[in-house]
Amino acid sequence: MNGPIQHGGGLAAAASQFGGRIEDWLDLSTGINPCPVALPEIPMRVWHRLPDQEREMAARVAARHYYRSGTRLPVPVPGTQAVIQLLPKLVPEGVRVAVVSPTYGEYVRAFKLAGLAVDAVQDLSEITAAHGLVVVVNPNNPDGRLFARDELRALAAAIDRRHGYLVVDEAFGDMHPEQSMAAERLANLIVFRSFGKFFGLAGVRLGFVIAADSVTARFSEWLGPWAVSGPALVVAEQLMSSDTDVIRDRIMQRLQGLDQALGEAGLVVRGGADLFRLVEDREAEALHHHLCCHHILTRKFDYRPDWLRFGLAPDAGGDARLLAALKMFQRTDK
Repeated sequence: MNGPIQHGGGLAAAASQFGGRIEDWLDLSTGINPCPVALPEIPMRVWHRLPDQEREMAARVAARHYYRSGTRLPVPVPGTQAVIQLLPKLVPEGVRVAVVSPTYGEYVRAFKLAGLAVDAVQDLSEITAAHGLVVVVNPNNPDGRLFARDELRALAAAIDRRHGYLVVDEAFGDMHPEQSMAAERLANLIVFRSFGKFFGLAGVRLGFVIAADSVTARFSEWLGPWAVSGPALVVAEQLMSSDTDVIRDRIMQRLQGLDQALGEAGLVVRGGADLFRLVEDREAEALHHHLCCHHILTRKFDYRPDWLRFGLAPDAGGDARLLAALKMFQRTDK
């Protein structure tokens, strides 16, 4: 079995190798809003007591409104990663799994660790009757590929005929809620949503599962009581009920700054979502090393050494710092 997957955000390891204080690095390795939203006031009693049903229900109702999930109440979970680990429990013995790839690597890893047969397919057309559970990250990480809702509805219907599940991971879906599958009332559809990326609060470790009651009840049972902390539930309730258009506008400003820097540096953007861009370059690995020497961390990929993912800088100064470092890169392929 392969070792742990290397994700973005490894500032401590980068600083250990390339020097500098962690707080002085420009971290562009993650797909997280670099301008975190101000935390609401959290009463002391929330810290003092275990989260009760009333607290959880308030967060669920706010999430239903925010995700536009209709009659389905999203279930709070301690981060999407926690429920990825539970997905193998939905797969009967002898049934294959399909993960539309390349994508977030923990899906394939979780299924393989559970001893399941996994096919990393490149397109929906490669999914067959042998696949009883299919995972689609939409928009996809790291290339931003987006499947239309009609395509996903048709896929869910085909999987349902063989009593399987379609998992749609919308971790990067907050910027375009009209593209979400959250409102679809399909019995075999499971939608994962991430809270921390859009709000810039990844440390809260919070996500939501949107599915039929029979499915969410199983996840809740597997996670056990008090899976999500009271403070996290309060933060979710308050922020999901706030004016999120302000957050979207700020993210778009930051994205424009990144696009301008990458464009002026002459880099080729292969794809991406509103919280990151994917660059394709034959010297991506050398460029990653060069940027690390300037204490700028990006995300490289062992399966595609010509890819480099850039997250958003927190301000125009970060954009300028990135552009200056990119312009100093000495290419060997000219």
